[in-house]
Amino acid sequence: MSDERTPAEPEVMEPTFWRKNGWTARVIKNEEDDGWAVEIRKQGLAEPVLISPWVMGRDKKNPKPFDATAFATFVKTASEVLDRSARQRDQAMTKKLSIAWEGRWYEVRLEIVADEYEPHALLSAVDDAGATVAKHRVPVNFKFNRDVANEWVRGGFSEP
Repeated sequence: MSDERTPAEPEVMEPTFWRKNGWTARVIKNEEDDGWAVEIRKQGLAEPVLISPWVMGRDKKNPKPFDATAFATFVKTASEVLDRSARQRDQAMTKKLSIAWEGRWYEVRLEIVADEYEPHALLSAVDDAGATVAKHRVPVNFKFNRDVANEWVRGGFSEP
């Protein structure tokens, strides 16, 4: 992934196509019925973030034109979809357990690193003061459960 930002595309505000602040909303034919849908895309992503039904105009044939409120609502909803998806992905990539040992609490974490060439995981322990006590690279298929975490903490956080 490149650190360079994609240049902003020019703003467009037409009746069935809006582009603003990196977001694009376009009215498309709804394949599931005789109506219309809106496809919302974020600049830089290959797939649409959201496809939602859209209403007919007064003539009951053509789509209703966009306005600023509709565009803002779609962008807000699509942003929430992306945020939820990112949280779920992060949660799937990190497992956490709280372990008590000798009067202290440790949060033991296993974080999957989805490296294209060398996928691996990081096993770490953070104490109740927020300091990282230990961090080791482990295989991506490292068995992680409460027994393993307890044994690791009680063994002094040595390399597994």
